[in-house]
Amino acid sequence: MSTLIGLDHGSRRIGVAVGDTETGMAFARAAIIRRNLEVDLAVIEALAGAESADLIVIGLPLNMDGTEGDQAASARAFGERLVARGMRIAYEDERLSSWEAGERLIEAGRRPRRQSGEVDSTAARLILQQYLDARRRTGPPEETE
Repeated sequence: MSTLIGLDHGSRRIGVAVGDTETGMAFARAAIIRRNLEVDLAVIEALAGAESADLIVIGLPLNMDGTEGDQAASARAFGERLVARGMRIAYEDERLSSWEAGERLIEAGRRPRRQSGEVDSTAARLILQQYLDARRRTGPPEETE
């Protein structure tokens, strides 16, 4: 069994989810409120250690045509900083994940405030679940080390 952490990288908050390959399920955790890059990286590193995580899956916000813009470049730069700290990462297409997260919460009768981070962590759960589902079907996608 491998434990994985999913991240929805944002400028104000980082959505967080944790899942594992045995159950194939992902669960939202409390979002991380961004402070500064070094603190944010240390919080994720501590979380990865506490969860004994083998891999961090970062949502890659592609444009609708599949190209990478500024947000994707920012997510990749963040991922590279995690790699520099010795963590293994993979990227997962996250187009519309925040929108879908909001829709799912509304369907469940919840109307979360954006500041709560609930939408961000629900998006991270969707990203990680998508990764786990794809891995179950086709084997592990290419990872960055």
